[in-house]
Amino acid sequence: MATSTPCIGRFAPSPSGELHFGSLIAALGSWLHARAQGGRWLVRIEDIDPPREAPGAASTILQQLEHYGLHWDGEVLWQSQRHEAYREALAWLRQHRQSYYCTCTRSRIQQIGGFYDGYCRDRQRGPQQAALRLRQHQPVYQFHDLLRGEVQVDAALAEEDFIIHRRDGLFAYNLAVVVDDHFQGVTEIVRGADLIAPTVRQIALYRQLGWQEPTWLHLPLALNHDGNKLSKQNRAPRLPVGDPRPVLIDALRFLGQDVPQAWQDITTAQLLTQAVARWNLAKIPRNNALPAVEATTPFSNGAQQAMISR
Repeated sequence: MATSTPCIGRFAPSPSGELHFGSLIAALGSWLHARAQGGRWLVRIEDIDPPREAPGAASTILQQLEHYGLHWDGEVLWQSQRHEAYREALAWLRQHRQSYYCTCTRSRIQQIGGFYDGYCRDRQRGPQQAALRLRQHQPVYQFHDLLRGEVQVDAALAEEDFIIHRRDGLFAYNLAVVVDDHFQGVTEIVRGADLIAPTVRQIALYRQLGWQEPTWLHLPLALNHDGNKLSKQNRAPRLPVGDPRPVLIDALRFLGQDVPQAWQDITTAQLLTQAVARWNLAKIPRNNALPAVEATTPFSNGAQQAMISR
């Protein structure tokens, strides 16, 4: 008798700052999607870019997740402790002639339109002052998204031999995320729509490594009044430290989900349990939007108002 693969979801923030409302949308959506299928939900801290990390942000992120009732399964995985796994993947790709060294500068690539043209592909560059690029064999031009159906991307983006190891010695995001998702057995990746574009690169890397790729679900982004996504770079304020329930209600409504009428009378755990039971992919909007305002909550009157006006 065949058994289905258990669902394993994950949330993988970078410690460049504390979580904000946009982060909560991604975390809550991935948590609900995994829990609604009776699956596991993992947390990974993507701390492979030290210059961009904020001191103490990683521990604060974990505290924020616990405060909002989003408890994870197993141990937290830290990318800073995974360098040997990344080196092994890079060595395999080199051994199988699926990567090459590139010494092209960012300014040169900008001058030719912003996408790399494969200039170093057959020039036998050495590793000195060079990045390592994936040699694309079968570019991926589209993928299936559980919310959006068939998603197509720009051909130039899909065909580009993208960087998997940076010139400065740091491991590239696209390499690390694929190696770690495979290692953790992740089957469903639920994240923000700002990561739609790199999805085709990650699928290409999965296939060239011979690994089973996960399914994909890209959630709508929370925007500010300038039309920009809420982000650490845009100085979106951190999640409030008070009662998490009104903020969770705002997040559920942003995701188009039904919420309890008398949510003020139940605990955070009960609220989330009901949210799992009501989770409905068909109700998630596809378009990015301003967060809905719950006018009677401190979050909406204070923190959320500040969030959408900055």
